[in-house]
Amino acid sequence: MSNSQPLAYQLSFWEQDTFFRDVDIVVVGSGIVGLSAALRARELAPSSRILVLERGALPIGASTRNAGFACFGSVSELLDDMSVHPEDAVWALVERRWRGLQRLRQRIGDARMRYESWGGYELFRPEEEDVFERCAEAIPVFNRRLKDLLGIGETFHLANEQIGKLGFRGVGNLLCNTAEGQLHAGEMVRALIELVRENGIEIYNGLGVQSLEDSGPGVEIITNYGWSFRAGRVIVATNGLAQHLLPSLPVRPARNQVLITAPIPGLSVKGCFHYDRGYYYFRNVDGRILLGGGRNLDVEGETTSEFGTTPLIRSALVKLLQELILPGQPVVVDSWWSGILGVGGRKSPIIAPISDHVVVAVRLGGMGVAIGALVGEEGAELLLGHGA
Repeated sequence: MSNSQPLAYQLSFWEQDTFFRDVDIVVVGSGIVGLSAALRARELAPSSRILVLERGALPIGASTRNAGFACFGSVSELLDDMSVHPEDAVWALVERRWRGLQRLRQRIGDARMRYESWGGYELFRPEEEDVFERCAEAIPVFNRRLKDLLGIGETFHLANEQIGKLGFRGVGNLLCNTAEGQLHAGEMVRALIELVRENGIEIYNGLGVQSLEDSGPGVEIITNYGWSFRAGRVIVATNGLAQHLLPSLPVRPARNQVLITAPIPGLSVKGCFHYDRGYYYFRNVDGRILLGGGRNLDVEGETTSEFGTTPLIRSALVKLLQELILPGQPVVVDSWWSGILGVGGRKSPIIAPISDHVVVAVRLGGMGVAIGALVGEEGAELLLGHGA
């Protein structure tokens, strides 16, 4: 079968009159941000006709292709951020990530998305003693700041006593984040889709947007099938794929490659784990290990919106799996996939108007599970004039 663009055709009178007439709000993208934006728009505009457009059969960027970490940043990642951004800006972003996580949990419910509060861990090899010492030194300050910001107690602490129980090899130190959790990314998005439909919002899959023309009383939406329709207002929520539609946006794609093993009898690993400033991450799920990351090995090559995996990163992930996570154990990789993040010179999201009737809500910086619900809701509030 061909992977070419869909053949151009025109809508019939019946299709236009039934499906694409009198549309008030269109959300482009059906991931966490887009679905959250649609739900908030419904709350703010109860009588509006709202459509969600998605070019894939499922959200094609990262919402159902991530690791399901409910996290706001490891110690080394936050320190790394503070080396290039003002400290207050980093803490402000942590606070927004936390608020986003709580909003997502309130919206869906923990049981529905299989949320588990098993904690998160950051591991350090013996040769990374200097990095660990900087992190350990920062813990008291970080804990005080998190208590002030989030109202949670001793968030980070040393957890070296857990290393032997977990069965890792070559790990010198382990830090624990008691406030971190994990969830099932597929169930999370399915729950959001069900909520959207329950609220009378229509979702059209397989319908990509080629361009937007904001003129007159609304926006002309030109689809990838060659026909167009009008809507009163539009929210663009396509994150790492946003430059396809809006090339001038300061957001670029970043591919992350992921593997999952076959079931492992007696697996002792439980929780979310971070390594090398968050560039590598792994967790347990249904008796398996999910492991991803490594894009720092080839930043230029992984700055792409093309899906797929590469020998360089595949071999690095398998090596980490065999030598550090499950040393001496027979392990089979069941499948591979990739997701497309949205990153930029700054980690803060872009929530802004780009014309009179179009707002963007993109650039989640690899923290879409944490901040996506908040970004979507704020995008809807901006679009409808209810922002702060």
